[in-house]
Amino acid sequence: MSDKKAQRPVPRPSFYTKPFWDGARERKLMLQYDPDAQAFQFWPRPISVKTGKANLEWREASGKGVLYSYTVCHVPGAGFEERVPYVVGCIELAEGVRMVANLVGVEPQDATIGMPMRVTWEPVGDTNYYAFEPDR
Repeated sequence: MSDKKAQRPVPRPSFYTKPFWDGARERKLMLQYDPDAQAFQFWPRPISVKTGKANLEWREASGKGVLYSYTVCHVPGAGFEERVPYVVGCIELAEGVRMVANLVGVEPQDATIGMPMRVTWEPVGDTNYYAFEPDR
């Protein structure tokens, strides 16, 4: 058995996700926006899920929302071994989209559906990865 610690995976942007990860590098939560439907969407795609058009814009989101759902992980993914148990939540953002992310600053027993959350950033490689923390 090796003592070598697993590294957390580093995001590899694609053509469609590059603006999202460029924003993350600057600690900005960027989402696609459909001006015709006046709606945000997440995860990044080539077309709007509302209209099917390819007229999407990138806009900075507030990063605020509420905890919609969560689970407590006891078996870690690579790079998360020292965090067990940790909370992964589904956050419903003020912009109307839901994002799955690690929760920081939340003990498993303290996670509550509906609790106010805000985006925070964790350095990973040469970028930042989004996570959410309580918005107290």
